Amino acid sequence: MHVGPQQRLSTRLAFLASGLAMAAWAPLVPFAKARLGLGEADLGLLLLCLGAGSLMAMPAIGLMTSRYGCRIVMLVAGLCVCLILPALAFAPTPLALGCALFGFGASLGALDVAMNVQAVIVERESGGRLMSGFHGLFSVGGFVGAGLMAAMLWLGLSPVLATVLVAALVAVSILFGAPHFLREPEAADREAPVFVVPHGAVIFIGVLCFLCFLAEGAILDWSALLLTAEQGMDAARAGLGYAAFAVAMTIGRLTGDRVVARLGGKRVLLLGGLCGALGFFTAVMASSVPLALLGFLLVGLGASNVVPILFTAAGNQQAMPAGLAIGAITTLGYAGILAGPAVIGFVAHASSLNLAFAGLGCAMLVIAASARLGATAKS
Repeated sequence: MHVGPQQRLSTRLAFLASGLAMAAWAPLVPFAKARLGLGEADLGLLLLCLGAGSLMAMPAIGLMTSRYGCRIVMLVAGLCVCLILPALAFAPTPLALGCALFGFGASLGALDVAMNVQAVIVERESGGRLMSGFHGLFSVGGFVGAGLMAAMLWLGLSPVLATVLVAALVAVSILFGAPHFLREPEAADREAPVFVVPHGAVIFIGVLCFLCFLAEGAILDWSALLLTAEQGMDAARAGLGYAAFAVAMTIGRLTGDRVVARLGGKRVLLLGGLCGALGFFTAVMASSVPLALLGFLLVGLGASNVVPILFTAAGNQQAMPAGLAIGAITTLGYAGILAGPAVIGFVAHASSLNLAFAGLGCAMLVIAASARLGATAKS
C-alpha cells in the first residue's frame, strides 16, 4: 500500500475536521437549554445521548473499516456530521435534540475510529512517528472550533448560521482530504471475522486508554470546581484550569512525534504517566492558585502522548485485526470520558474532591507502571 505526503495530509485534515465538529457543540449547550426550557437533570440525560451514539457506533465501524477501507466510512461519517450539526441548533423538542445528539455522536464516533485506523496504517507504512501529530491536529481543531463558534455568537450570528458555517468548514476539510483517504483495507483485515471478543493485548491497551480518558474527562468537568472549592478562585476565572491542561496537551502532541522518535514509546509512556501523576498530586496539594494551575499544565503535558502511543501499539498488536482493535480501544476510551465525571462525583460525595483527584494521580501511575507492556504489546 503506497503512503506518501498526500495521505499524511489527508489524515491530518480528518483529525482537524473531527476536532472542529466536536468543539462546535459545546457553545450551543446554553442556547439549547434556554430554547427548550430544560432543567439540569433533563439536560444531563440529553447529553448522555451524544456519548451513547458514539459508544454504539464504534465497534461496528471497526468492522466496516476492516472490510471496506477507511475512505467510504470517513466520507459517510463526515457527511452525516455536517448535516446533523446545524440540527443541534434548532431541534424544536427535547426528543428531537436527543435524536440529533445520538446521530451526531454516532457520526463522530465513526469518523474517530476510521481516521485512527488510517492514522495507524499511514504511520506504519511511513516508517516514522506520526500519531501524536495527528492527534495534535484534533486538539487544534477543538481550539479553532470552540473559538470560532464563540466569536460568531458574540458577534450576534444566530446559532443556526454559526453551525452552518462550521459545518461548511468541516466539509471543506473532509472533501479536500477525500481523494487521498485510504480506499482499500489492509490485506490482513479483509478476512476479519464479523465479531471478535476483545482479548489479550487489546484489552490491556484499552484499559490504559480508559484510565487516560477517565482523567481527561474528569478535568473537563471538575477542574473548575476544584479551583473554586479548594483554592477560592473566582468562578469567572476557574476555566483557566482546563485551559492550562488543553494548551499543554496540544503543545505536547504537536511536538510529540519528535520526542517519541528520540526517546521511544516506552520511555515517553513512563515519563508521561509520572508527569501526569505529579500534576494531579500538585493540583491537590497546591497552596496557591498558580501552583494548582501548574498541576493541570503538568497533567496535560504528561497525558498528551499517552493515547497516541497506545493507538500505535493497537495497530501493531497481533491479537486482533487492526480495524477491530481500534474500534474496541476507542470504545473503551470514550467509556472513560463518560465515566470520569460520574466516578469523580461519586468519590467526592463519599469522601472529598481532593481524594478523587488524588485517585486520578494513582491512575496515571498505573499507566507509568505499565509502560513497557503498553508501548510494545503484540499479542
